[in-house]
Amino acid sequence: MEGIEHRTVRVNGINMHVAEKGEGPTVLFLHGFPELWYTWRHQIHALAAAGYHCVAPDLRGYGDTDAPASASSYTCFHVVGDLVALIESMGGESVYLVAHDWGAMIGWYLCMFRPDKVKAYACMSVPYRPRHPKMKPVETMKTFFGEDYYMCRFQEAGVMEAEMKSYETAEVLKRILTDRRPGPPCLPKSDPFGLKALTAPLPLPPWLSLEDIKYNAEKFDQTGFTGGFNYYRALDLNWELTAAWTGTKVDVPVIYVVGDQDMVYTTPGLKEYVHGGGFKKDVPLLQDIVVLEGVGHFLNQEKPEESTAIIHDFIKKF
Repeated sequence: MEGIEHRTVRVNGINMHVAEKGEGPTVLFLHGFPELWYTWRHQIHALAAAGYHCVAPDLRGYGDTDAPASASSYTCFHVVGDLVALIESMGGESVYLVAHDWGAMIGWYLCMFRPDKVKAYACMSVPYRPRHPKMKPVETMKTFFGEDYYMCRFQEAGVMEAEMKSYETAEVLKRILTDRRPGPPCLPKSDPFGLKALTAPLPLPPWLSLEDIKYNAEKFDQTGFTGGFNYYRALDLNWELTAAWTGTKVDVPVIYVVGDQDMVYTTPGLKEYVHGGGFKKDVPLLQDIVVLEGVGHFLNQEKPEESTAIIHDFIKKF
């Protein structure tokens, strides 16, 4: 990754690895599961060339950033605390926020807790979902989608980790990154990733190279997946901790970008919320909703030029 510099920053009691490039207003990129800063490689190069300071950390639990052992160390307050400390380490001025998947969820919390730190938010895949005052997330998901729903399957410490070890990390990453099955995604206990019956390695789409898979697989082989799973294991704790924010609206300018084949977008109820007025009610400064046709969950990698153009056209307004 030519021209991208790497450093370690002490934030909120942990060491955080940061990749960065360029000079100018800061664009902060937040990755999802199971990814790293590397998911933003295309956007970093392009927006740095356009006059921005691009900053992409490995979130806590991932890559070369510290990974506390306890799931209770992965609440929204911990991770937003990391990001605020990172922003402060760069001078404290508000940033343009770009986030995907779990990064998008953390992005919503950052906008809720510290809107003064966000100029505008380009959200990819995961829209804002308001806190339900009476229903905890995990039990709700079990009720609607069953115990094999992937977020439910990730809950018990050590179980999913043990299942993952029966596969090559590279093949698991390939399956997750290229999966086009419509949501809600489920992982049956017999063969959660559908890899046991394969007689040859999974093919790669044109937008994903062996080098990309190798980089990610090597990092996850070093760290394991527990850090990533711990975000899911803190879902109910987040619900408990954020009771005071029930009914809060997000008062930051937002654009929402999603692929029409994204497992999140195709999960029952999501389209109705996004397009039916609920999303706009909860996020009054929602500027636009962009649905990319024929595109899956990892849209920033699958359609890098289109995604970057959408991000750039949006943030340059603010």
